Amino acid sequence: MQFSRYALTITALLAAEAVSAQVQPPPVGNPTSPPPAAPAPAPAPAAPTKSAPYGGGLKMNLSPDGSKYVRILLWTQVYARYTENNTGTLRAPNTPKESQVDFGIRRSRMVVMAQLNPRFLVYTHLGINNQNAVSGGVAPTTDGKKPQFFIHEAVTEYKVNKYLSLGAGLHYYNGISRLTNASTTSILTMDLPLTNFPTIENTDQFARWLGVFAKGRVGKFDYRVSMSDAFLTNLASTPLALGTTAAGVSTGTGVAAYNPQNTSHVYQGYFSYNFLESEANLLPYTQGSYLGTKRVFSVGAGFLYNKDAMYSRSTSSSVAVTPAVTADPFGTIGTTKHDMTLFGVDAFYDVPLDTTSRTAITLYGVYYNFNMGPNYVRFVGAENPGYGTSALRGNAVPQSGTGGSFYFQGGFLLPKNTLGPKARLQPYVAYLRSNYEGLRDSGGNQVGTNVFDGGVNVLLDGHNAKVTLNYRARPDFTNVNDVKYRPEVTLQTQVFL
Repeated sequence: MQFSRYALTITALLAAEAVSAQVQPPPVGNPTSPPPAAPAPAPAPAAPTKSAPYGGGLKMNLSPDGSKYVRILLWTQVYARYTENNTGTLRAPNTPKESQVDFGIRRSRMVVMAQLNPRFLVYTHLGINNQNAVSGGVAPTTDGKKPQFFIHEAVTEYKVNKYLSLGAGLHYYNGISRLTNASTTSILTMDLPLTNFPTIENTDQFARWLGVFAKGRVGKFDYRVSMSDAFLTNLASTPLALGTTAAGVSTGTGVAAYNPQNTSHVYQGYFSYNFLESEANLLPYTQGSYLGTKRVFSVGAGFLYNKDAMYSRSTSSSVAVTPAVTADPFGTIGTTKHDMTLFGVDAFYDVPLDTTSRTAITLYGVYYNFNMGPNYVRFVGAENPGYGTSALRGNAVPQSGTGGSFYFQGGFLLPKNTLGPKARLQPYVAYLRSNYEGLRDSGGNQVGTNVFDGGVNVLLDGHNAKVTLNYRARPDFTNVNDVKYRPEVTLQTQVFL
């Protein structure tokens, strides 16, 4: 045994000596020594890779399986615009302006959402809108500085089962139409027609409501219904203001207005059926254009109902204006209350046409029927460049009223490489036709409203980075007997992350 250990030790020493001899450098000056090895070449820089398709925003997983997460979405839309103003528009106090080039922020917003598990969801949507050098600030019609950064939505939601989710808060689960629930990041045209939001900033908070909602999907049928409070209006309206005063007597105009004493709930619903692929419904926002990534054909119908939302004084109402009437017009002047009933039916078709060239078509049409009390008409101009409180200033058009409206938009995604390998082109057209009973000429004939839009989206990275050039011809109702059409040309940039 001891001899074996000696033998193993001697064998190991001999092997080590042999290895040492093999790695010894040759003697200096030995003519047979090999030349030194050439230095290894530096590694070639990695070839740039193609940008990966944009996903769902910044997402931070709070659990290994991703069932708990926080997600952040950001987007901003900036305008550079030429506008021929409606007649009599002021750009500053006592400063008439027929036309101008202006710049503005149409929207700058953020959504923060979190999911505790597949059953619980919470999200907050906040930001600013419609800021330019004239309006959109603290005093929206006369000051553009320091726009109000406010909460658009604040929602908590619970998924009861695969067919039903319940939620509450400041929500965007609207009725009437698909575009009344539209995403502002995937619009086909430069902007949404404001006719889709007839109550905006009167009885709602920027098209959002405080209340409860239910949503879900059964097969290919999607639904959303809600019950909300009507916000008190921000309008200086009284029964006395619903008349004209002459010789100390106030006579009713027969024109409805929002009822400042409205305390009724607002009921809404929108129901749609998808004949082809289903659409995402985690959040309330409907897609404007899928850019050929889905096959969607959806038809829908919706409503909004608010009891006693409007009020009016008939032309037979005649009241002597006394101190008592001035002090308490609601108690001394009789009015008629009117329910607000708004309906819409629509259809959305968005499909790829050729998979090789990656062309696609987007079509949408909606018909609205609004009952908002006798002769009611409201004028609104998006990011209005006019100064002051005049309803017809700047770029204002008839936005809503008692009557009917039809809106159509269509777009075509041109073949890839039309504008080179890094951008896509999507031309579009849009048309809005409205007939409101309160818009009549001096002969009593109803005057229709027509708004024409045409433009093109330059898609640098889908909807996440795009530039839109839009031309609009809009009606100027300053003289209802001679409606002129004014041009607007807008260049909009959008970045959505």
